Amino acid sequence: MELTRLMLRLYFGDAMLGPGKARLLEAIASEGSISAAGRAMGMSYKRAWSLVDEMNSAFRAPLVDSVRGGPQGGGAALTETGEAVLSTYRALEAKVAQTGAPEIAALAALVAPPKA
Repeated sequence: MELTRLMLRLYFGDAMLGPGKARLLEAIASEGSISAAGRAMGMSYKRAWSLVDEMNSAFRAPLVDSVRGGPQGGGAALTETGEAVLSTYRALEAKVAQTGAPEIAALAALVAPPKA
């Protein structure tokens, strides 16, 4: 079992992008809905919508496009910018994990073993 994991969090002034928001974007892309994405992640619709609103406000263009519910139901999808932000974040995360692997291993070797 791998005990070491990397969690990349980027701060752009007051705006932040990290693993939770990236997972939310992925869930919106796969579920097609903010509420379904929130449920899949175990968070309320209000919390999911709040995070989407934060992300949409933080970038030059919205990351998520949503349509309100109604007779045909609502939905949500990543915009082109949203897809670019998510893929760039995941690529950076992979690059940091790969390039930093020796340092991560060196730090992990200095961590005390879990207590039984």
